[in-house]
Amino acid sequence: MKPVHILLIEDNAGDILLTTEALSNSKIANRVSVIKDGKEAIDYFDGLGGAKDAPDLVLLDINLPKRNGHEVLQYIKTIETFKHIPVIMLTTSSAGQDIIAAYKNYVNCFITKPVDVTDFQNAVTRLEDFWTKIVSLPRA
Repeated sequence: MKPVHILLIEDNAGDILLTTEALSNSKIANRVSVIKDGKEAIDYFDGLGGAKDAPDLVLLDINLPKRNGHEVLQYIKTIETFKHIPVIMLTTSSAGQDIIAAYKNYVNCFITKPVDVTDFQNAVTRLEDFWTKIVSLPRA
């Protein structure tokens, strides 16, 4: 099985650590890249040479500096080259308007981060299992 490139777009250092630790404990050798603000995320996609260089999966927070997660999601899903990439909104928000806005912009799933550290790591592990072992990801 080919390693999956996961792009984590998150500005909270604690959540970055918890997420990358949970992903590194996996039996699958995934590559994880981290971007810490929305403008940098959009610039990252602008700089890609095409779909073959794009990540296989994006974990996206809403509350980002410079450009929020909704703006990043909208950008990814409106560019033909990238709209096939699954984007998981992984955020502290459970606000109805955030959930509706995310799905209107074609998020693949919306998950509110559990507050408990163990629950958070379990959620990330289950996410990874689902998206890397069960789902067939589109590959460029």
